[in-house]
Amino acid sequence: MGFGKELLILGLLGMLGQCVIDCHQGQNSENDENLEVDMCSLGQCEDQNSTSCLIRGDGYNCTCKPGYKHTLNKTTFAPYDGQCQDHNECIDENKNPCSPHGTCKNQIGNFTCNCYLGYVLNGTSRSCEDRDECAEAEAKEVALCGPQGVCNNTDGSYWCRCSNGFTNYGNQGTPCSKLDCDGFNTGSSSHPPLPGLVDITSMMRNNCLILSKAGGEVKGDGETLLEKVFTAIESVLSSGPPGSAQSVSHLLTTMENAVRLIGPQLKHNRTKLDTTETEAEIAVQRGARRPTGPIHLTTENATVVTDWATAAGTGSYPGFALAALLSYKNLDISLERSFEELRRRDNDSENRVFQVFSRVVSVVVSNPSTENLRHPVQITLRHLKDINESTATYTCAYWSESGTWSPNGCHEESTNATHTVCNCSHLSSFAVLMALTPMEHTFGLRLVTRIGLAVSLLCLVLSILTFKFCRSIQGTRTTIHLHLCICLFLADLFFLAGISQTSPVGGCRFVAAMLHFFFLAVFAWMFLEGVQLYRMVVQVFNATIRPLYLFATGYGMPLVIVIISVSVRTEEYGTKDYCWLSLKEGLIWSFFGPVCVIIILNAFFFIITVWKLAQKFTSLNPDLTSLHKIKAFTVTAIAQMCILGLMWVFGAFLFEKDAIVVAYIFTILNSLQGALVFVMHCLLSKQVRDEYAHFLSCICTSQKKRYSDFSSTNPSSSQSQASRSRQHTGQSQI
Repeated sequence: MGFGKELLILGLLGMLGQCVIDCHQGQNSENDENLEVDMCSLGQCEDQNSTSCLIRGDGYNCTCKPGYKHTLNKTTFAPYDGQCQDHNECIDENKNPCSPHGTCKNQIGNFTCNCYLGYVLNGTSRSCEDRDECAEAEAKEVALCGPQGVCNNTDGSYWCRCSNGFTNYGNQGTPCSKLDCDGFNTGSSSHPPLPGLVDITSMMRNNCLILSKAGGEVKGDGETLLEKVFTAIESVLSSGPPGSAQSVSHLLTTMENAVRLIGPQLKHNRTKLDTTETEAEIAVQRGARRPTGPIHLTTENATVVTDWATAAGTGSYPGFALAALLSYKNLDISLERSFEELRRRDNDSENRVFQVFSRVVSVVVSNPSTENLRHPVQITLRHLKDINESTATYTCAYWSESGTWSPNGCHEESTNATHTVCNCSHLSSFAVLMALTPMEHTFGLRLVTRIGLAVSLLCLVLSILTFKFCRSIQGTRTTIHLHLCICLFLADLFFLAGISQTSPVGGCRFVAAMLHFFFLAVFAWMFLEGVQLYRMVVQVFNATIRPLYLFATGYGMPLVIVIISVSVRTEEYGTKDYCWLSLKEGLIWSFFGPVCVIIILNAFFFIITVWKLAQKFTSLNPDLTSLHKIKAFTVTAIAQMCILGLMWVFGAFLFEKDAIVVAYIFTILNSLQGALVFVMHCLLSKQVRDEYAHFLSCICTSQKKRYSDFSSTNPSSSQSQASRSRQHTGQSQI
């Protein structure tokens, strides 16, 4: 046992001696690295990736590599004294290497810095430092702020100072864009703007001038300015539709330019605004890079689908992109001349009636070049009415600079009873137009019109002669009937001869004015008949009306209405298809308004008359002769008013709806008027029948007498003498 220990000690001493000899030999060798490798290879450092060998005198120790840390926080240690683990520099309590301009991300044995926008990583210090964008752009010969902007570097960013006439809309890192403040003009003397539109253009021009000054800043925010504009346009549109194509163009252009100017000043990426007259949705994207992706804009009556590439365009990028959808709720652009281009394009359209069948919408983008888009914009427009017209076609059109609706660059993708989808390769103000195929005036309708009006005219002539020369019925009521028949005769005559004579324009307008006057006069005299009946029942004595008052009401009132209407809306007298009042600009109410008032007043008079008659018939000693006469007058007057009023209920829709049934009903009722007046006021009157009988008897007696004279041809002198004697006696008696 003791011998074994001695052998173990001797072996260890021998190994140590060999190591010392080798180390001395290694120190004397030419390559000192062999000594380190040999020495460190004798130890067992835990992980060669995280630890390194360090020679210490006649031995060695282990040390952790950069990025690693000893578990017991030792700097050097023996191989058997512990191990190295990853050191998380990002949570070091003493120092965050990336702060304050970046975020630190730990890695095994290392870390990386993600610098914030506007900062770059310094490779030496491994920290985030300010990036000089202006110097980089100048080195690359790039105008970072545009050709009219000066770049100034700031900590983590830069700002552009714009020259006069240019702006970055208050965004310091946005390139300078040119402003055209002359686009907000107040109109010309030949085409003055709509009332109230001057305030909008002045407000936007002032805002534009402030922005265009070097270093100019806008007072307030875009949301406030946008609300002011839409409040002002609400008062403009509530006053009535524009009266000319120039006014429409000025209105639409002003609103589009206002949205382009206000959009970059908005704080939010999406803005919606809704008033009683307009509705809008505006989308804005900002950033150093051009935005991408789809855009969906929606209002109650329209939807637009496009993309940010279309909104930004391919030109110089100003640092933002804008897309907006404006919808006008009550803007009716149905001026007669606005459809001229549509009629010129298609020969068939000459026989069609066009009308705007959707809300007018404007699509606005920041892209200045929208005349020929690479990708078409899809616009879905809701119809004003949910209707399926078999004779109607729908056309997608835009409002052109010439002040007309044009289908160029737009086509209908699909349509149904409620919506039409349009694809357009340019942007402007759009609407769906409905073209109705007008009713064909068939031979049957023309025959009914000619025969019916001929009968009516004949009956009216007989009535006029009766009321003029029948002495037994002369009085105030007969005078009223006489002039009612005269007006109705002339109205039917103009209707028969000139309703379709649309050329020349001046002649057509004259026919429309005459029809307006004489049909109003018919209702005026009918009103006087109601007044006369009321006076006969209520005011028994002195119930007559002075002729001056009769003529002033029967002819004066219609004349005043027609003169005012012609002065205000001359161009609305006569249309392309008929010589009557236009249905588009509200002029038709200069006829239907007075007619409705007269019918209501006459209904009141007739109710009072019938009530009074009922009271008189129940009295103890009624004057039956007078009461029966008033009763007959009342019944005929009510029947006359019903027929005439019913006729114009259908007449109101004759030129608007292409219904053949309506045209036949109107024609038949129109034909019945003259016959009805003749039957009720002449044939049903006993006094008139007696006059007719007396007149016919006189004619028959005269004919018989002439026949008797012609038959007495005896040549004898006695017979001739007797005949002459009888003839002389008869003449004396007469």
